Amino acid sequence: MRGILVSSTVAVCAAALPLAFLAAPSGASSGGPDGASASASATPRAAGARPAAVPGATDSLRLLPLGPTRRAAGHVRRGGAQGLPPREVAPFSLVGIVWDDATTELHGRAQVRTRAAGTTAWSGWQDIQTHDDDRPDLDSPEARRRSLRGSTAPLWVGASDAVQVRVRPEATTGRTSDKQALPSGLRVELVDPGKDPSPRDRKRPARRHAPAPSEEETASSAVNHPLAPLGALEIPAAGKTESEKDVEATRVDPKSASDGRVAADGHDDTDPEEDAENETTESSPEASPEVTPAASPETSPDTGETLADNADPAVAHHVGPRPRIVTRAGWGADESIRERGFPYTRTVRAAFVHHTASGNGYSCAQSASVIRGIYRYHVVSSGWRDIGYNFLIDKCGTVYEGRAGGVAKPVRGAHTLGFNTNSMGIAVLGSFGRSNPPAAVVNAVARLTAWKLGLYDVNPLGTAGLVSGGGNLYKKGTSVRLKVISGHRDGYATECPGDRLYNRLGAARATAARLQGR
Repeated sequence: MRGILVSSTVAVCAAALPLAFLAAPSGASSGGPDGASASASATPRAAGARPAAVPGATDSLRLLPLGPTRRAAGHVRRGGAQGLPPREVAPFSLVGIVWDDATTELHGRAQVRTRAAGTTAWSGWQDIQTHDDDRPDLDSPEARRRSLRGSTAPLWVGASDAVQVRVRPEATTGRTSDKQALPSGLRVELVDPGKDPSPRDRKRPARRHAPAPSEEETASSAVNHPLAPLGALEIPAAGKTESEKDVEATRVDPKSASDGRVAADGHDDTDPEEDAENETTESSPEASPEVTPAASPETSPDTGETLADNADPAVAHHVGPRPRIVTRAGWGADESIRERGFPYTRTVRAAFVHHTASGNGYSCAQSASVIRGIYRYHVVSSGWRDIGYNFLIDKCGTVYEGRAGGVAKPVRGAHTLGFNTNSMGIAVLGSFGRSNPPAAVVNAVARLTAWKLGLYDVNPLGTAGLVSGGGNLYKKGTSVRLKVISGHRDGYATECPGDRLYNRLGAARATAARLQGR
C-alpha cells in the first residue's frame, strides 16, 4: 500500500516526536521530479529486447514542512525542517534524498527510520551522509547532457516496507532560529534493487527459445573481450604472466565511445585542459600533494613531452595478476536504464579509493543487491549516465565491475569531483569512519590496483600529475601531484573513504607494488 498511515503502534511513535508530521498527498510516489512512478526502467527498452532479470523499482516521495511555519516581519518563514510521516510503501532496501539543483549542497542533518518488511519492528533513527562528493564533474559532458540532481549518499537499510524521514537545516549562527535554507525539491528515494536470480537459474544452460540479449546488454559485455566470453557472469582470475596480455584489452574502439569522445587515433576529445595532465609517476610513496601552474595542452608539466595516449604493450612490464571480477551481468545490472555508449579518457594514472557510506549492515550474499541499489540511485534518482564507480569491492573482498565500458579500458567514471579524468574510482561497500575494513578488502584493493594500474605501466608507490576539473580543494585548471593510490579526501575535502580505510592505503600500495614485481 502507498500513501496510507501505518498501524496505531506507528502512530503512537510518531506522536511522541517533537515535530508534527504532515501527511504527504496521495500520488506523491514517483521516480523523478514530475511525480510519476519510476518502475523497472527509467527509459524504454529497445524493441524486441528481453525484460531485465532483476529490474527493480524506484519510488520518489516529496518531503513536506514539519511543524508550523514561523512568521517574521510579516512574512511566512520557510526553509525549516522537512520530512515524511511514517507511511507504508512498496518494498525497498536502499534510501537516499535528492533535490533539484546539483550545484546546491544540503547543509543540515538527514535521518531516516524504516520498518523491516513483514514485521512491526522499526529501526532507530539512522543518519544519511548529506554530502555525496562521489559525482560527475559539473561541466563534464555527462553533466551538460543530463539533468543532474543534488543527492545525499545512499543508505542500505535492508528489506523494508515503511519509512519515516526528517531533514533539519543546520544553524548558521549560534541561534537556533537562524537556519540555513534547505535545497528546493527535496524528495526521499526508495530503491528496490530487484531479486537475485536463483543459483539454479544462473547455472542453467540457455534455453533454446530464450529471448536474445538486448543491444545494451551485448555492448556492455562485448567491451570486456577477450578477457571473458560474451554474456559471462565473471572475468576469471589470472596469473601474472597471463595478465600481461590484458594490455591489449585497454584499446578503445571509437565506435563504442559516446559523443565521439575518442577519435580514431585514440585521443580523448574532451576539454583541452584535461590533456595537460602529467603521464609520468614518481617513486616516493610519501610525497605530499604539490600544486603547480597548469601546463599547456598536449604536454607534460614536468618534461614538456607529448603525452602518450595509452599503455604501450612493449613497456607495460609490471602488470599484477588479474583478480576475479564479477561482471555487470553477474550482479544483474539493468542495462536499459543507463545511457548508451561509453565515456573514455586517454589513460589511467591514478586510483581513488572510496567507501559508499551506505552502512555495513549487509551480508556478502546481498552485495549484488546493494550494487544494483546504488546503480539505480545514481541513474534514476541522481540523473547520472551510469553508476559512478569503475569498480566496487564488498566486505568479503569480491571485486565487481562498475561503470560500463570495459574493465581494462580507461572508462571515465563519476567518483571524485574534479578528478574523474584519467583516473579510476574504487568504492568499498560500507562505512569506515569508525569500523576497520576487513583484511580481505585491503587485499582486494591491492590486487585490483596492481592489475589495472599495471596495464598502464603505473607504479602504485608513485605519484601522478592530474589537473583539477574544479572542486572545493583545488580550483579548476590547477595541476596537482597526488599519490597514485589516493583516498577520495586527497582530491576533495571530504571524510571519504573514512579514517579507518584511509589509514590502510599505505599497506595496499606496498602490496600492489609487490604484486607488480617492483
